[in-house]
Amino acid sequence: MSPAGRSVEEAMAAARDALVALQHERGYWKGELETNVSMDAEDLLLRQFLGIRTPEQTEASARWIRANQRDDGTWANFYGGPPELSTTVEAYLALRLAGDPPEAAHMTRAAAYVREAGGVEATRVFTRIWLALFGLWRWEDLPVLPPEIVLLPPWFPLNIYDFACWARQTVVALSIVSHYRPVRPIGVTIDELRTGRFHPPAGSLRTWAGRLTLLDRVLHRYERRPLRFLRRVALARAERWVVAHQENDGSWGGIQPPWVYSLIALHLRGYDLGHPVMRVGLEGLDGFTISDERGRRLEACQSPVWDTVLAMIALADAGVKPDDPVLVRAAEWILSEEVTRRGDWSVRRPTLAPGGWAFEFENDWYPDIDDTAEVVLALARTEAALHPAVQRAVAWVLGMQCRDGGWAAFDVDNTRTLCREHPFCDFGELIDPPSADVTAHVVEMLATTGRHSEALNRGVAWLLRAQEADGSWFGRWGANHVYGTAAALVALVAAGVEPSEPPVARGVAWLVSHQNEDGGWGEDLRSYDDPSWIGRGPSTASQTGWAVQGLLAAGEREAAGRGVAWLARTQRDDGTWDEPWYTGTGFPGAFYINYHLYRLVFPLSALGRYLASEDGRG
Repeated sequence: MSPAGRSVEEAMAAARDALVALQHERGYWKGELETNVSMDAEDLLLRQFLGIRTPEQTEASARWIRANQRDDGTWANFYGGPPELSTTVEAYLALRLAGDPPEAAHMTRAAAYVREAGGVEATRVFTRIWLALFGLWRWEDLPVLPPEIVLLPPWFPLNIYDFACWARQTVVALSIVSHYRPVRPIGVTIDELRTGRFHPPAGSLRTWAGRLTLLDRVLHRYERRPLRFLRRVALARAERWVVAHQENDGSWGGIQPPWVYSLIALHLRGYDLGHPVMRVGLEGLDGFTISDERGRRLEACQSPVWDTVLAMIALADAGVKPDDPVLVRAAEWILSEEVTRRGDWSVRRPTLAPGGWAFEFENDWYPDIDDTAEVVLALARTEAALHPAVQRAVAWVLGMQCRDGGWAAFDVDNTRTLCREHPFCDFGELIDPPSADVTAHVVEMLATTGRHSEALNRGVAWLLRAQEADGSWFGRWGANHVYGTAAALVALVAAGVEPSEPPVARGVAWLVSHQNEDGGWGEDLRSYDDPSWIGRGPSTASQTGWAVQGLLAAGEREAAGRGVAWLARTQRDDGTWDEPWYTGTGFPGAFYINYHLYRLVFPLSALGRYLASEDGRG
């Protein structure tokens, strides 16, 4: 029983009712996507650069930034995480912009940490670009990103299609900014954050990192006198590429980094704020902004398609029938969001017909394989299971299988690691190789839809090769080995691998051995950087939901039952769960997400599957 006196059945019913109540009248679900305060700091800095920052926006954003500062003066990238230097510097600069004096106690604590951690000299390139925009860092001391990069053909190393889609959009926009090198002083200094110990990257010419550092020095010389005709052509092509890639909601890729840099780039190309591209872009940012009593904050992205299909699966797991109006409305909305245009993925798959879904409301350039697989699994639980859009989606996913048999999120064979060595590129993952979680979701989808044995078998073989030595699987888009392992177990069993087979048994053993004493599961995001954190962390509702689903798929009911008991015991009176911890991953080691709907959909699925399993009721 939970504190509210609920049985497992009652806990499931309460969670189901809570989820249904959150459905939008149009049929979708959308939970808040919470990240870190660098989003809010950069929003203020963008508005300062464009000359549109208002006192009201500044005060509300500063209130949110201050509220997230910790007692030691720092800001982290996720709840309970370690201090993060670049995030702290950007937050500090935003508060200086808001009028907070450097001698204020909260500012002196932040500055002390920054100096101890290496100063602004040790921040990431993105942070130093923001400083350079306002004359607080020399452009000459930043790596060069020449716009000529857009002229490189797709087969040439370091062409824009070597970068993952999220990095590609950012790189093209910043190549324009890198040409103009604007400086717009803001009347504040940050000398208190400097150490004077900046050391440019260096490396042996025997390594690609060293060679690319040498190339950067050559490019610095080229920047002084670029070939004028070639530079004009490159800037024009980069501009056209940026404009063409704007989505209907004004965003670029539905995510913050390329959005803000594209606005800056086009502004530098002469687009005034009244230009339709700029106007729609700025209005779109307002749609990603949340304002409440805690302050003003910007969502780095929005996840309605992802949230909706996870909600549909959870409700079906909880016994909601395919013809229930809740699922009918959701399926109708999902079908209306099908992507039918050719995006960047077609550069490497020019003959593949479009199909599938993106993560966001508007992101037709970048449908993703993970969302598409989950959409098909969700629609399979409704009366729309045989809709032609499903068949188009499956065909598209099959065409996006990588050479090695796995699936990535957005692209095919986007595995050229040279991008990671460029001195400019220190802002997280830059390529999009196959991952265990995405491949697992596709394998589960193919096993559910049938008739795709060759691709399915290759996907299963990829998963078996990707299993870690300890029996777990790495989680690229969720934290971390709990996510990857649970997804892989569900997929392998769905594909016909017997629970008694060693790979499944080892995965089960790993989950069981990492169950917390309270019955739940948790894995701290530090596991991406520090192996001692793998499988270890406070129990969370979403991660417990993942583990229970994986164990149930493999027939392990005892440990799953303890997890279900934890879920019932920790459920709130309103049918939801508390979860301040971040369990979603943007870039491993760099950028993390708290999906506010995760704490409801995954526990509900777990409770429903537990009660539906053999002898699970009563």
